[in-house]
Amino acid sequence: MMSSNLSLIQARQIQLAAQGLLRPVRGKARFEDLLASIRQMSLLQIDTIHVVARSPYLVLFSRLGEYPAEWLEQALAQKQLFEYWAHEACFIPIEDYPLLRHRMLNPDALGWKYNQAWVDGHQQEISGLLEHIRERGPVRSADFDALPGQKPGWWSWKPHKRHLENLFSAGELMVTERRNFQRVYDLRQRMMPNWDDRLHALSEEVAVQQMLDRSAASLGIFHPSWLADYYRLKRAPVATQLAQWLEQGRICEVRVEKLGQLYVHHTRYSQLENPQAATHTAILSPFDPLVWHRKRASELFDFDYRLECYTPEAKRQYGYFVLPILHRGALKGRLDARMLRKDRVLQVRELWLEPDTRISQLLLDDLQRALTRFARWQGAEHVRLEKIPPELAHRWPTVWPTVPESD
Repeated sequence: MMSSNLSLIQARQIQLAAQGLLRPVRGKARFEDLLASIRQMSLLQIDTIHVVARSPYLVLFSRLGEYPAEWLEQALAQKQLFEYWAHEACFIPIEDYPLLRHRMLNPDALGWKYNQAWVDGHQQEISGLLEHIRERGPVRSADFDALPGQKPGWWSWKPHKRHLENLFSAGELMVTERRNFQRVYDLRQRMMPNWDDRLHALSEEVAVQQMLDRSAASLGIFHPSWLADYYRLKRAPVATQLAQWLEQGRICEVRVEKLGQLYVHHTRYSQLENPQAATHTAILSPFDPLVWHRKRASELFDFDYRLECYTPEAKRQYGYFVLPILHRGALKGRLDARMLRKDRVLQVRELWLEPDTRISQLLLDDLQRALTRFARWQGAEHVRLEKIPPELAHRWPTVWPTVPESD
């Protein structure tokens, strides 16, 4: 395919289409749509912060609309998904298990996620834990007591939690379900009874090639520097892979306004000939694959963004868990929101629009509708605004109900 010259808007539209964020979903979401959406993204990152809906549910809501959140746990329990370290901890389509198996067989390469010294020093206890699961079935970390006087916290895990996480990283245990979003671990042999490393495992070289292809398809359009980040690939042979794909016609070169040379995956070639306008407005998770690579979000969408929940409050520019706002092909703002579950209220503590954003009636209507749907899906009966730009303040009420829309 001949090279093309694209505007920045066209390049954004290609990536939004690849991510399932170009146009709003039509009709009521089905369970199959959830699985299709995860396959389209390749990865669904997991995070436990829940000032609003937890990130994996929110990422899916941004694409599917008001779907039943329990579908995600259902897909995991049905073994249509599995959990492992990919971009970070992710839900991954079960058919992609072979792509990650080489990491399980060499867990030392995972860094802090696996501690060989701990495993070597606790062989007897770890063997006993595996025997316990073998005889009595799946377990949670919560099933085991902490040591007396142990302080809570991410880096002060109790011994059994450390055992479970190391066994998970080494692929000896898998997550069979989530209970109140807590991992429930079972033996790999029970989860994948037909798996045989000698027959089914891929070499790291082949697995990396396939992960790069998944990344290219899920991005749609990409700079070489964006590609390896998707699965956190180290020393990936990106240049070699690009040359091979170009020869095979699996990608083509394009020149993009302000960005220079990028590449388009063959699944998006149709958009080079027939560009599609973006019409979707959505509240995004900080861990949405559209924005999880902050440099890519800055370069492609001119959106400088970072998550500030780990930044001391006094040093935050925005807020604890600020959500990007996508509006018809551009990232036009961000909001600091929290779900007051007892009061059934979505509290918008503050909302910011990007510089030079034009306040059109279309923007006002789309954004208010997106906030209403976002709130209603989480069980809120009202949206309450506290601090918003003056241009919005005199055109919106400070509180409005989330009654079902007539349309």
